[in-house]
Amino acid sequence: MADTVAAPAKVAISVTVNGKAHSAEVEPRTLLVSFLREQLGLTGTHIGCDTSSCGACVVHLNGEAVKSCTIFAAQLDGAEITTIEGLGTDGNLHVVQEGFWEMHGLQCGYCTPGMIMTSTAFLKSNPNPTEDEIRHALDGNLCRCTGYQNIVRAVQYAAAKSNGA
Repeated sequence: MADTVAAPAKVAISVTVNGKAHSAEVEPRTLLVSFLREQLGLTGTHIGCDTSSCGACVVHLNGEAVKSCTIFAAQLDGAEITTIEGLGTDGNLHVVQEGFWEMHGLQCGYCTPGMIMTSTAFLKSNPNPTEDEIRHALDGNLCRCTGYQNIVRAVQYAAAKSNGA
């Protein structure tokens, strides 16, 4: 007689995502990135590597930039999450999104949501960064297409515009 393994019980969570309350049941092993994409249909958060190396999955968790492939959704009861879909409003880009548009800070666009989310959180803590500080802040986000120069310019643009320049 073969041993049977019971499926793990689901965990009930209530989270606020992009300002909207959500209640759901998740398997304990469900990653935040999978919850966002599969259960909430927010596909702007990308799965790039499954090893937390690329940064394509960065979102804001309670105001901090985090790699959503490293956190279980079951841990997030009561949390506030912002994804790339929650940054701008209809017809109005967030200043960092605008910077990426104006400075051509994207090529294929796969890494762009994570870059923007990381940059947005970074600029909150450092509103007037140097080029070296921007490069250091983005060192956990990989881009295979651009060479980063225009990404850095995009963050500089957003910082300058936010500071009234």
